Amino acid sequence: MKYIKQFILILAISFVGELLKYLLPLPVPASIYGMVLMFLALLTGVIRLEHVRETGKFLIEIMPLMFIPAGVGLMSSWSTLKPLLLPVAVITVVTIVTVMVASGHTAQFILKREEKRGEDHA
Repeated sequence: MKYIKQFILILAISFVGELLKYLLPLPVPASIYGMVLMFLALLTGVIRLEHVRETGKFLIEIMPLMFIPAGVGLMSSWSTLKPLLLPVAVITVVTIVTVMVASGHTAQFILKREEKRGEDHA
């Protein structure tokens, strides 16, 4: 019963995200609205982590299964996607490298800043 209550709570937040998508004239997916709402609710304490923890863990564990239909859809559209393979591969590699470099520099910047704060307080 606990899982059902937690799942209903998560679905309710997702539904509010869908409503926001319908009501607001912004090009933001409903799932993003839902995640932001859930984040804010958890951050402010409106929803405690214990209210969604087990079901959230379960949903993360089964997430790979959710990609199977998308993968099958890609395979069935192979003839359409084949000419785009090289540009998409190049864009993917460039994007991955860019994100890795930016993340590394950001992490180094934060670590150096924290290290300086530690020295200043010592």
